[in-house]
Amino acid sequence: MNIREVMTPNPQCVAPGDSIQNAARIMRDCDTGAVPVVDNGRPVGIVTDRDIVIRAVADGGQLNRPVRDIVSSNIVCVTPDMSTHEAADLMSEHQVRRLPVVENERIVGIVSLGDLAVKEAKDKRVGDTLEHISEGVKERG
Repeated sequence: MNIREVMTPNPQCVAPGDSIQNAARIMRDCDTGAVPVVDNGRPVGIVTDRDIVIRAVADGGQLNRPVRDIVSSNIVCVTPDMSTHEAADLMSEHQVRRLPVVENERIVGIVSLGDLAVKEAKDKRVGDTLEHISEGVKERG
């Protein structure tokens, strides 16, 4: 199965200058834990609910600051034609739960570990991927 078959197409995005609060509202309204950060349609990062809590709220930061202040800019992307197996391997390798889907340098979707679990239903692969993603958390915890 390829990414195009399981991804969420055309995700809501924010620009680097948009406020942290705007990103949080998109997460609430779209029932998602991550929002891609794009500059002229090109992904430059991803902001997660965890980023907002750890890098803004916990430090008493103002939520009207730009999202560029807290964005995770070291992102890994996939293409729509990549296999779900390749995506799961990338998630494991980079310990991430979501990957922006990019075509011609433009964001066209987002794929999450949940998408792989629900739409592909390969329980062992998804379980193995989640275990690998969580390894860093276990070591720190």
